[in-house]
Amino acid sequence: MTKSQLFRLSVALGSVFMILLIIVYWDNVGTAHLYLHTSLSKPFSPQMLPLAAQSEERTTLSDIEFLDEFLNLTLAQNGQINMLTKQPPMRVSSIPVYVNLEEDVRGYDWSSPDIKGKLDQEKVQDERKHTLRQFCANASFSFPWKERSFDDIPNQELDHLIVDDRHGVIYCYVPKVACTNWKRIMIVLSESLSEQGVTYQDPLNIPRKYVHSPSSHLTFNKFWRRYGKFSRHMMKIKLKKYTKFLFVRDPFVRLISAFRSKFELENDEFYRNFAVPILKLYSNFTNLPASAGEAFSIGMKPSFSEFIQYLLDPLTEKEMPFNEHWRQVYRLCHPCQIEYDFIGKLETVEEDAVQLLRLLGVDKLFQFPPSYKNRTASSWEEDWFAKIPLAWRQQLYKLYEADFLLFGYSKPENLLKD
Repeated sequence: MTKSQLFRLSVALGSVFMILLIIVYWDNVGTAHLYLHTSLSKPFSPQMLPLAAQSEERTTLSDIEFLDEFLNLTLAQNGQINMLTKQPPMRVSSIPVYVNLEEDVRGYDWSSPDIKGKLDQEKVQDERKHTLRQFCANASFSFPWKERSFDDIPNQELDHLIVDDRHGVIYCYVPKVACTNWKRIMIVLSESLSEQGVTYQDPLNIPRKYVHSPSSHLTFNKFWRRYGKFSRHMMKIKLKKYTKFLFVRDPFVRLISAFRSKFELENDEFYRNFAVPILKLYSNFTNLPASAGEAFSIGMKPSFSEFIQYLLDPLTEKEMPFNEHWRQVYRLCHPCQIEYDFIGKLETVEEDAVQLLRLLGVDKLFQFPPSYKNRTASSWEEDWFAKIPLAWRQQLYKLYEADFLLFGYSKPENLLKD
């Protein structure tokens, strides 16, 4: 081999090595240390990763397996990689911020939950996951985008999958299903946020203003910026190894909760973007106040009936997709494309949270924060839907039917018949 050929070969090998090295060091939240963390195992310490990687027998490696092995090998060779790749937590000002109106109005329920009897959590989880798999595999049951693969999901639709690389956790958040508190827990676990250089240890100390800030979380839709063409590979590695969970809620009760939160409390953003169009379309108002405060002072706000009419209007989603607060769970979390290890429900959040924190091995660090007082309850459905025409209720059920069936919620027959 001539010197020029050797030189070209060395340049090519060096380029490949540098690309892979950039991928490792580019991840400024510690993605390089991929913990072998599954629903059946606690997070492995970095020292254990090489052993786990060596124990697997493989003959050929795909791109994703090669990248996986490379990251684990790099970690084994460099014990300081965690210090080199870890992004400093986002700092927040010590100046007090305004308490969110919803938290301020309702407050927290600090009473001890009355848990009557200990649920067999493993059995509960097995039943929930079985129900989900059963309907995903049922060819006679269809809903939009059910059959597409994970690779076919647009990047912007992966923005609800929050990743914590420190503990090997992926959480798909669903608005109006305790997501504020679960996001707080993810911030504490990932140490992505600090005050005066000290990361938060108590979830409730994190101001709500920062809880919902995109900069506080690493989500799947950000991966392409870090990994380019390797982004889907990295997602698949994490989906394979990390513990994945979500929390769901009775779909109709979630809609009531969303309406109460976004239309019955003064919220200028939702007033401008949603209340104003709803009032113009379904109440025939023309001259509307500029702010929610002004509108509320004269009693001008959408009714629940008008909100339902807005959801059922075929033109609504031609303008833009449903807002995340009333978008279907199957569109937020892709449960037929992602195999979740834990499915929690708001109706049993106290029991489920205890089980999940124990599963993640962090139950000694903190407890799940308390729920709001006056939380929207299932028993309210009949009163809220009493003035909704029967035909609308039936259409609404069809719109959210997939969420009812996938997550084991009974069909609300009392609302769908005369």
